[in-house]
Amino acid sequence: MEMKRQKLNNYQWKNAVFQAAFGVLALIFRVACYSQNRKFRQAKKLYSFYQGDIIWVAFKRTDEKARKMKKRGLMEIKAVKLKQKSTFYLNRYLTGDSIDYREVIGIIIPILVDQAFLILMSFLNTAMISSAGVSAVSAVNMVDSLNIFLVNVFIAIATGGTVIVAQYKGIGNKEMVSKTATQAISAVAIFSVVLAVFVIVFNTPTLNLLFGKADAAVFHNARIYLIGSCLSYPFIAIFQAVLGGLRGVGETKPCLGLSLFMNLTNTVLNVVFITIFHMGVVGLVTSILCARIFGMIASIFYVMKYNETIRFKIKNALHLDFSLLKKVMFIGIPFAAEQIFFNGGKLLTQTFIVQLGTLALTENAIASSITLLFQIGPNALSIAIVTIVGQCMGRRNIDDARKFAKSFIVLSSLLYIVTTAVLLPFFPVMMQLFNPPDSIIPTIFTIVLISAFGQPLLWPQSFIMPAVLRAAGDSTFTSVASLLSMWLLRVILGYILGITFGFGIIGVWVAMIAEWGVRGLIFMNRFKGAKWYAHKLV
Repeated sequence: MEMKRQKLNNYQWKNAVFQAAFGVLALIFRVACYSQNRKFRQAKKLYSFYQGDIIWVAFKRTDEKARKMKKRGLMEIKAVKLKQKSTFYLNRYLTGDSIDYREVIGIIIPILVDQAFLILMSFLNTAMISSAGVSAVSAVNMVDSLNIFLVNVFIAIATGGTVIVAQYKGIGNKEMVSKTATQAISAVAIFSVVLAVFVIVFNTPTLNLLFGKADAAVFHNARIYLIGSCLSYPFIAIFQAVLGGLRGVGETKPCLGLSLFMNLTNTVLNVVFITIFHMGVVGLVTSILCARIFGMIASIFYVMKYNETIRFKIKNALHLDFSLLKKVMFIGIPFAAEQIFFNGGKLLTQTFIVQLGTLALTENAIASSITLLFQIGPNALSIAIVTIVGQCMGRRNIDDARKFAKSFIVLSSLLYIVTTAVLLPFFPVMMQLFNPPDSIIPTIFTIVLISAFGQPLLWPQSFIMPAVLRAAGDSTFTSVASLLSMWLLRVILGYILGITFGFGIIGVWVAMIAEWGVRGLIFMNRFKGAKWYAHKLV
């Protein structure tokens, strides 16, 4: 900035010198004219003309340059002030003693892009399968509730690996980072195979128990989708375990690349099998299975050949280290139990919706897909906070952990507000993509509107805060609290509002949002004390 001011002063100085020099020359010219009496009048006229023109041109050019320099200088001053202000707030809220805002942003951004693609792909998948009719949409949404219930169990175990890996990363133990990540991958792989075999064998009793009141067409599509999804469980389990290990060490860019690869493959195959070949649910199952196989192969290949932190080897994965698995399971098992009971409650809520009919299932499916778009940013933060707080706890830096937790909650709310403001006006466009019956569009809009107001206020405390507690090792408390809030509030209140009082699908959603508020209060109260960071895992 000082250089710009110097240049401006130089221009002004040059103008003054030019004016003085011209004055001297003009004086000499005038004297010369006086010495020639015959040409005096003509010379005087020429002098007056050229003097005015040259001075005006010189002044104009110098003045324009000065104005441009001044404008450019002011813009650069504003840019510098904005940068300084941004840096001040980033240092204040996203920088700790052991990690600064650049590292934090480096962790968040890839996860954010990953979540954006993941949710957008889910959104597009639902839109594409809607071309097969409301029975297909209802079946996919219905089984996805069960899929989320089952898949989150082994993802929970992978999260146990993420927490332990992050804490070993925090204290700088590279050897244990590699061992823990490898053991977590092995444990998740074994568990997913057992789970997949069990569900495939008992698929009919499972569907009858949960969705026996569904229409025949919905039930048929649901069985196809469930069996196909189970076949893909081991592949997505290994994929998620690899990504969990990479997130634990803060390497989120490879996670982004691998996730993009798998999800884009899934989308392309959906277009081929569903849109072009019109294979419906069978096409959806085929694309999911192929994409997850390719994703698993790519993830294992990356950590074997290119990653220097995890250093995955198949022979090490085949040898189970029970001392390490115990640490992983200390986090993973309570979290898995939490996921079982929490998503079990959601699954039971889904049975309420089945009682309301196929159109209610379709309303729930479309509304869920749209509201997930609002959660792109907050979901990314809830994943990133596990790595950040885990590394803080590895260093036993409680102040940093508290600071990041509070900052992420506020940031999550802001992201909700911005996303809602951007996406809500496009609701008519989204309805054209799904092409639902006109009679259910007002109900879908009501659900989306309720969610748009409730999520910024209640979701961050309800989901980011337990991620913070879990990263510190306080997994048992989060599991019990989630269990009680889900079954005592969401399930019971959802049934009362939706079925007993006859509010239907809207009543079920109101109960869910109310449960977020109660969960948030419980976790925030726990966070105020000291018990949540009393666990020493490494």
